[in-house]
Amino acid sequence: MMIGELGNRTGTKVNTIRYYEDIGILPPPVRTDSGRRTYAECDVKRLSFIRHSRSFGFSLAEIRSLLSLSDSPEQDCTLASTIAKSHLERIDMKISQLEGLRHSLLAFAISCSGGRAENCEIIGALCEVSLPQRTPGSTGIGAAIIRPDFS
Repeated sequence: MMIGELGNRTGTKVNTIRYYEDIGILPPPVRTDSGRRTYAECDVKRLSFIRHSRSFGFSLAEIRSLLSLSDSPEQDCTLASTIAKSHLERIDMKISQLEGLRHSLLAFAISCSGGRAENCEIIGALCEVSLPQRTPGSTGIGAAIIRPDFS
């Protein structure tokens, strides 16, 4: 099958397939005499594995490790468990952060009674509240104090 069919069968964009080949998590495809990529069922299965792993939020590095285990079925699968547990810890941390964010945002939203922006409770609170420091591995914006200019 050609790259377009592989993409259609797995729900993957052609550019993404090429990227996965470039970074080595998909093997280089067999090429026709005219240089067109061709794929087999094993490529559908591998790309489906990658897509499913991405849907769980695994990083490409984690997927590479999981694929290595999949490619060597005689290996101990302790690494797969370690990867999954580590990912679960990150998810739990993110959920906790999002719950805190939701609580704060809800309090801000309830406090707004309308009126002019210069008197807005939400804007005022954001001017005074520092964001928490970034923790390793977080994707937050770090500590900042916002000081809007209402002049």
